Amino acid sequence: MSRKPKKGYFVKGHFVAEGSELDQELRAEQTGGAPSRTELKKESTELQKLGEALLTLRADLMTKLDLPEQLTGALDAVKKITNFEGRRRQMQFVGKLMRQLDPQDLQAVRDALDEQHHGSAQQTLALHAAEKWRDDMIAGDEAVHDWLQAHPATDSQQLRALVRQARKDSVPTRDEVSRGEAPRRGRAYRDIFQMVREQLEQEEHE
Repeated sequence: MSRKPKKGYFVKGHFVAEGSELDQELRAEQTGGAPSRTELKKESTELQKLGEALLTLRADLMTKLDLPEQLTGALDAVKKITNFEGRRRQMQFVGKLMRQLDPQDLQAVRDALDEQHHGSAQQTLALHAAEKWRDDMIAGDEAVHDWLQAHPATDSQQLRALVRQARKDSVPTRDEVSRGEAPRRGRAYRDIFQMVREQLEQEEHE
């Protein structure tokens, strides 16, 4: 029984089977490397999802993006539409507008969404700094002195009172010792952190 001949064509005397790597390379050359219909559809779907994600973006991060008015208006309209079909059509329009954005604008959108989800690296560093100051001040007076020297606007009386209370709270009770439990963190422990963090944020924006 004879085999069914493969579909293909000849190029300079060589047979090229349809669907082969060589066939794909030759087709890409003919189209100048233009994306296929499947790739275009995939990109369109991704950008529409990116547009949907923009609906959840915080107002301050949205303002920083400086997106075209037509796009921000289209996003605002989506929020007001309750009809499923109407909302679907509006999101398709949002996707179309997203495809018109420059690559750098699209990257800015992704960065803003990532910042909202994970927090900026700067915010993370600030939280770690506040935690370290709090722990160091509870551990010893030298850190309290260093903080007040570096941040003279701090209410020193309030800070010292909170530190004294946090130290009392950090001493385990007999029950906690007998059960092998760590001492509970009291309100002063949290208040010191809040006080330090607010002071650092205030100085950062000055």
